[in-house]
Amino acid sequence: MVKTALWVMLEAKPGKEKDVENFLNSGLPLVEQEPATIAWFALRLGPTTFGIFDAFPDEAGRQAHLGGKVAAALMAKAPELLASPPKIEMVDVITSKLP
Repeated sequence: MVKTALWVMLEAKPGKEKDVENFLNSGLPLVEQEPATIAWFALRLGPTTFGIFDAFPDEAGRQAHLGGKVAAALMAKAPELLASPPKIEMVDVITSKLP
């Protein structure tokens, strides 16, 4: 059951939109290696605005993801790709439906 999640907002630097999209696509294989990441979505919300939503069974799973390879790669690439640091919100899941 999903109990915790992350909502991450990303604003691409001008001209870096495709690079952000490619970076997000490259994160999927890394996330697939995280057993506690129940759901992971990379989203395009507008021309330069992107988001990531991921869900976990508990706080330990969320913290494992925050300390994992995808988060490290995002922080390393943020100065090159993003107009501002990623805005990371820790959220609680009230209810969900997953396959």
